[in-house]
Amino acid sequence: MKEEKLAFPSSGYLVLLIVVLLILVPIPLIILTKIPYLLLFVAAGIFMSFGFFIVNPNESMVLVLFGSYKGTVKDYGFFWANPFLIKRKISLRARNIDNEPIKVNDHVGNPIMIGIVLVWRVKDTFKAAFDVDDYVHFVDIQSEAAIRQLAGDYPYDNFDDAGADITLRSGGETVNQKLEEALKDRLEIAGIEIMEARISHLAYAQEIAQAMLKRQQATAIVAARFKIVEGAVSMVKMALDQLKEENVIVLDDERKAAMVSNLLVVLVSDKDASPIVNAGTLHH
Repeated sequence: MKEEKLAFPSSGYLVLLIVVLLILVPIPLIILTKIPYLLLFVAAGIFMSFGFFIVNPNESMVLVLFGSYKGTVKDYGFFWANPFLIKRKISLRARNIDNEPIKVNDHVGNPIMIGIVLVWRVKDTFKAAFDVDDYVHFVDIQSEAAIRQLAGDYPYDNFDDAGADITLRSGGETVNQKLEEALKDRLEIAGIEIMEARISHLAYAQEIAQAMLKRQQATAIVAARFKIVEGAVSMVKMALDQLKEENVIVLDDERKAAMVSNLLVVLVSDKDASPIVNAGTLHH
C-alpha cells in the first residue's frame, strides 16, 4: 500500500520566462526567414504552458502521471510540472460539520434525537485521493454511523438503566472522547484527522418526549418529598427531645402521637397551615 510523498515541482516563474521566449522569439524569425520549422518552438511553448498551476496556503496538489502517483505538492506558490500530469487539488484547511439531529435508539431502545459538531481536515492526501471515492461524502456517512454506534453503547439517562455509570446526558467528556475515537477509527482509511467531535444536540424523540418529561418531573417531585419528609422527621424528633430535656411538658404516648402527626402535617404540607387556638384545657 502506497503512502503520501512530497513532490517539489519547478518554479513557475522561471519556466514562464522560457515559455514566453519560445512563443515570442520565433514569430518575427518566421516572418523574416520564412522557415516553418520555427513553429515547433511556438508549439512547444504553448504545450509547456499547460503545466502551470497555483497552490494556495493550506491547499495541496496531487500529481498523477498516466495512473501513477508522483507525489503531493504542499508548498504554496506558482509552479510548473509535466503538462501530462493530472493535477487534483485537495484542501488542507480545517472543516466544520454541524450535523442535523438524527433519530436513533439508545442502549435501552428509547428513540432519541442526537446531533454532533465535527471539526476535521485531510492529513494524508494519498488516502483521501485514492483510497475512497469521495472523501467529503465519506466523512458525512461515517459520522452518522459513528453517532448511531455511540447512541447504541449508552443509555440516554439512567432512569431505565439504573446500573449505567455513564449516560449520553451526563457522560460529558467521556462520551465525547468515545465519539472521537470511533470517528478516528472509521476515517483513518481516508486519511482524515479528527480535530474535535462534540455532541451538539441531545433530546428524546418527539413521540416520547412528553412522557419522559412527566417521568422526570415525577422523579424530581419524589426526590424533593423524600428530603422534606427526612427533614420533618428530624425536626419533630428534635422538638420532642428538647421538650423532654427541659421538662416543659410531660406527654403520654397518645399525646406524643398527636403532636407528631400535627407537626408532620405542618412541615410536610405544600400549603401554609391554618393555626387553631385551643381555649380549653390540655385534654379538651
